[in-house]
Amino acid sequence: MRSVGTVLALVVLATVVATFARRWRIPAPSLLVVAGLAVALLPGTPQIEISPEIIGLVVLPPLLYASAEDMPWRELRAVWKPVGILAIGLVLASAAAVSAVAVWVTPLSWRMAFVLGAVLASTDPVAVTALGRRLSLPPRVQVLVQAESLFNDATSLVLVRVAAGIAVASAAADWGAAGGQFLVLAGGGTLIGAAVAAVIALIRRRTEDPVLETVIALVTPYAAYLLAEAAHTSGVTSCVVAGVVLGGRGDRLTNARIRLQLHAVYGTVVFLLESVVFSLIGLALPAEVRALADGDRAWPLYALAVAGTLIAVRLLWIAPLSAVVQRKGAPGRMNWRVPMVLTWAGTRGVMPLAAALSIPEIAKDGTALADRPLVLVLTTSVVVVTLVVQGFTLAPVVRRSGIALEPAHTEREEVEARSRLAHAGLGRLEELTELEAVPEIVLDRLRRGLTARLEDARDRLAGTATPTESADLVYRQLRRDLIAVETTELQRLYDTHRISDTTRRRLQRSLDLEEARLADA
Repeated sequence: MRSVGTVLALVVLATVVATFARRWRIPAPSLLVVAGLAVALLPGTPQIEISPEIIGLVVLPPLLYASAEDMPWRELRAVWKPVGILAIGLVLASAAAVSAVAVWVTPLSWRMAFVLGAVLASTDPVAVTALGRRLSLPPRVQVLVQAESLFNDATSLVLVRVAAGIAVASAAADWGAAGGQFLVLAGGGTLIGAAVAAVIALIRRRTEDPVLETVIALVTPYAAYLLAEAAHTSGVTSCVVAGVVLGGRGDRLTNARIRLQLHAVYGTVVFLLESVVFSLIGLALPAEVRALADGDRAWPLYALAVAGTLIAVRLLWIAPLSAVVQRKGAPGRMNWRVPMVLTWAGTRGVMPLAAALSIPEIAKDGTALADRPLVLVLTTSVVVVTLVVQGFTLAPVVRRSGIALEPAHTEREEVEARSRLAHAGLGRLEELTELEAVPEIVLDRLRRGLTARLEDARDRLAGTATPTESADLVYRQLRRDLIAVETTELQRLYDTHRISDTTRRRLQRSLDLEEARLADA
């Protein structure tokens, strides 16, 4: 990019568009891509060139980490088999199909067609998470889509390296070496990510400084990514593993005040990075098109053919897998709704774009790598097509499928959980009453608050008396004790599969807010 002013203007544009997307309740990534494309077509707009270093080193680590941190470990363990099949088998099938179609309908050589197939083979975790954030999918379906997009990048990365090596050196593919490289990338990335998570958890348990905690949280994804890349393993896998491990233990690493602060800071960082990166995709396409040779002007047709191939292969792969899973769970007629939603949720985004930008520009003999501009245009245009077409229509597809959780269902689950938390608090309060070691005015105030929660499932206190300063201090101490009991009960409800991870996170945040208010009082 030309100047700091261009960067600031891009941040402002992306923030405004993303804000309106939230207000209009439409997918922000889709609207951001359209807005970026519209701005790029305006006369006088400076040419935008995306740096692979900016995407790979600055943007990807925190977005991948944030997506992985939201991954519920319980649901992930339940779907690891289909995730493994999709993360390896579907990636290989998609790469092969796209390569064949590209050789058939485009002027690409078979080597560069293989590069294109490898680049577009995996779904994108950033796009999938951003698009699925507002959809009320069943927990296992949501986790399956998100986990697939997080863990299929190691397979795709190996394919891209093999394909790029073939294109640059004009050599034959060494699939035995590719298999070993996959084990090194995925296995090494997993080990480094787990080690980083263990060290960070050890540090955060001994840290109570909010500023230091925030800095550690922001540095963690970059540490996991850079250490893995320095060891020649997968930085993406390392970052994802660190996020999954720390995300499942976050409630036990810090106190309520710090968790609220981290939530606010990370929410801001993710919002800005997602807004900018999706705008960049739309902004970069016109400049890439202008760099094409005259013989590549049919690129829109090529892009539609490749995008259609990806959707068709995904459906043909997921439908039999879904049939097998459904037959094991409940023999009978197959439900087509789940495979349709899983197919339509497989969008491409930042990761394929970063992979395409990493393709060398010069071949081994010193000449310019043929057809690289066309591969870059097709990658970006397919990303735009999936984000716009699938992004804008994903919510209607989910609603039409009938698998989305109704608001009444999630509200009922939350109300029942709040009632159980209040019961747990009242049980602890009765134990304190029998000890007769607490002022009656404090017990009455606590009892009224918990009774109100039990009746209307709202997180409000209902005390009307004006306690003395000492009684108020005792009240706050006991209320914190009750919050600890309610937190334990909340974790028990989640561990026994009584509530979903979404409900657990929402109620934990409610308890954190109240605990923070008590600390400020």
